[in-house]
Amino acid sequence: MSQAAGSPEELFGLSQQPDVRSPAADQRQCSRKGCREQASWALLWNNPRIHTPSRRKVWLACAEHRDWLEEYLASRALWKQTVRVDDIPGDAG
Repeated sequence: MSQAAGSPEELFGLSQQPDVRSPAADQRQCSRKGCREQASWALLWNNPRIHTPSRRKVWLACAEHRDWLEEYLASRALWKQTVRVDDIPGDAG
């Protein structure tokens, strides 16, 4: 499914990924557009305008882009928590 023009993914260079819980560890790629590094962090977030309070979406981050992605989400009051990729909650996604 492609992103609509003007979506955060397009505007801020984030790449869409399939289900982050199921890929093998070597297939978990950073969500920052153009980055091909293996992700070691999972940023859990939700948009309160469209998600229930308990819903958690996931962006993956390599060490280099973790802070940038956290700041992006936090500045929009979307960021909830950052965990290691091996600790992504089963109901996130």
